[in-house]
Amino acid sequence: MRRVFIGSEALAGGGLTRAALRWNYRRLFPGVYVPAAISPSLRDRTLGAWLWSGRNGVIAGRAAAALHGARWVDRQTPIEMIYRCGRPPPGIIVRNERLDGDEVTQVGCLLVTTVQRTAFDLARHRPRNEAVADLDALAQATGVKAVDVLALVQRYPGARGTRRAATALGLMDAGAQSPRETRLRLILVDEWLDPVRTQIKVTDGSTVAYLDMGYDEPMIGLDYEGSHHSDDRPTYVYDIGRAEFVEQQGWHDIRVVNEHSAEFIKFRVRQAFQRRGYTPRLLRRS
Repeated sequence: MRRVFIGSEALAGGGLTRAALRWNYRRLFPGVYVPAAISPSLRDRTLGAWLWSGRNGVIAGRAAAALHGARWVDRQTPIEMIYRCGRPPPGIIVRNERLDGDEVTQVGCLLVTTVQRTAFDLARHRPRNEAVADLDALAQATGVKAVDVLALVQRYPGARGTRRAATALGLMDAGAQSPRETRLRLILVDEWLDPVRTQIKVTDGSTVAYLDMGYDEPMIGLDYEGSHHSDDRPTYVYDIGRAEFVEQQGWHDIRVVNEHSAEFIKFRVRQAFQRRGYTPRLLRRS
C-alpha cells in the first residue's frame, strides 16, 4: 500500500479491507488516507491534495516552491493549487486562475507551476516581507531572477496583486540563506537607500570569509547568527577566528541574533556609520 492513497481506489483494487482502512489509516483529506502512525510530511500533504483534486490540480505557491527545492517551507503550510472548486477542505487553498501551458511543469507525478509562475504567485499572494523571504529561498534553490518573472507580470497586468508582485520581485535576492537574513536585509532596505549587498567576499588572497550582507563603501557588514553559532562548540570557536580575520581586513561586522529588535539593529548600524565617518545617502526618514 502506498503511503498516500485514495481510499476508494484501494478498496476497489482489493488491496485493503474497510476494517483495515478504518483501523490502520487516517484521513488526510476527504477520500485520501495515510498510515495512522505517521506524521505527514509536506510532500505527503502535497500529494494528498493533488489526489483529492482527482489528479487535476496544479500545485502552486509555497508547496510548489518546496517541490522546486526551496527550503524553509513549513510542513503544515496550506497546499495551494490552481483548480476549480468552491469549498476546498481545511489545509488546501484553491485558486481558479488562468494558467497557460508554458506555466506548468511536472515534478514526479505532480503537475506543478513552473519556477517563474511560482515566483509570480508568491510575490502577489503573500504579504511583502513573507513574499520576499519565500522568493529569496526560491531564488537560492533555482537561480530564478526577477527579470525571468517580469514576462508574467506583463502577461497578467490586471491580475490580483500584480503591483505588489513587482515590489516583492524587486527585493528578491538569492544571497539570503534564511528567512531571518531576509528580515535583516529588509530592515536595512526600509531605512536607507544605500544598496545592501549580500554574500560579501572578504579575503586576504588566501583566506576567505563571507559576510551575510553589508555596505561596500564604509566596509560595514552584518551577520545573522542562529542558535547553532553559540550551541555548537566548533562553530563558536571558528567564529572567533573569523571575526578577527574580518576585522583585520578593515571590515566592521555587526552580529545580529533573533532577540535583537529592528530598532536596536538600526541603532547599531547608525553608530557604525558614524564611527566610519560615513553619511548614508537619502535617508528615508530621520
